[in-house]
Amino acid sequence: MDLVAFCQFLPGPASSQVGIALGLSRAGYCGALAAWAGFTLPSAIALILFALGLSSYGDYVSQGALHGLKVVAVAVVAQAVWGMARNLCTDGKRVTIMAIATCVVLLVPSAWGQIGVIVMAGIAGWLLFKPAQIIEHDPLPITVSLRTGVFWLSLFFILLIGLPVLTKLIPSQTIAMVDSFYRAGSLVFGGGHVVLPLLQAEVVPSGWVSNEAFLAGYGAAQAVPGPLFTFSAFLGASMNTVLSGWVNGIVCLLAIFTPSFLLVVGVLPFWERLRCNLGIQAALAGINAAVVGLLMAALYYPVWTSAIFQPQDFGLALVALIALMFWKLPPWLVVISSGVVGWLLSFAL
Repeated sequence: MDLVAFCQFLPGPASSQVGIALGLSRAGYCGALAAWAGFTLPSAIALILFALGLSSYGDYVSQGALHGLKVVAVAVVAQAVWGMARNLCTDGKRVTIMAIATCVVLLVPSAWGQIGVIVMAGIAGWLLFKPAQIIEHDPLPITVSLRTGVFWLSLFFILLIGLPVLTKLIPSQTIAMVDSFYRAGSLVFGGGHVVLPLLQAEVVPSGWVSNEAFLAGYGAAQAVPGPLFTFSAFLGASMNTVLSGWVNGIVCLLAIFTPSFLLVVGVLPFWERLRCNLGIQAALAGINAAVVGLLMAALYYPVWTSAIFQPQDFGLALVALIALMFWKLPPWLVVISSGVVGWLLSFAL
């Protein structure tokens, strides 16, 4: 549980970071890489294959089925918003931060607007909340020295600041792609679903991926096991560049997960001090509330506005939401069923 708390403290996909930390504690850096590969590659390979199939045979795929995938994304994100709001927005102050974050992100639809919201929410949380001190806990098996931790943290910030500068100096789509996905992996708090608005702001307005393909891939990502961050592999494989779809997918996958490696190894030596700092805990409470707001904004745009056009779309999304939340059906079954229903509705209308 202490390891889970440590990974929830960091930006990035907590489930993958738990695996990385377990591998690190058991077998060093090679163990961390092996744990990540075993946890990540199955879904990444499946999504790259889906992206390549969609780009090659998309004309033969029913538009109704693709629309069904976009509709089921509404249900998936709505379920995530509901679950996160219940856990992270437990009083009026947190709900207010959530609502303000939603409005600001919708009015300033860019990745930097979302980053600004997270920073301001952290400051608000630090000022508003007074968390209780947690004393009893089990220490983590730390195998990294403080000096090594400083090195990896420095590399994390050098890349976070340097990649945007390098993108301006060298007009290369590959460098811009690495910068976008590295930044998304560095700034996502609250779980995999929150990466949706950050990635959408990076890849859709730039024309790298169409909004239709983005949402269809997001729906398909619910049907495969593994961390949702592997959605990056789908996006990379969907881009038209001088590199092949496989290379693009792997580059984007590595770019979005690299911050997780650097942060786990860099922050782990300092965790005992950080976990007892009430100011950091208060700031995280504000950030978590804002994260729900970011996901709420994504639920409206682009998910809702790109999928719900007619009453039957709303009905399909409602049934999918009930199937996920109350019937407890597996997400892959709900996704496939929504695609089939979308295909059938295309004949009925």
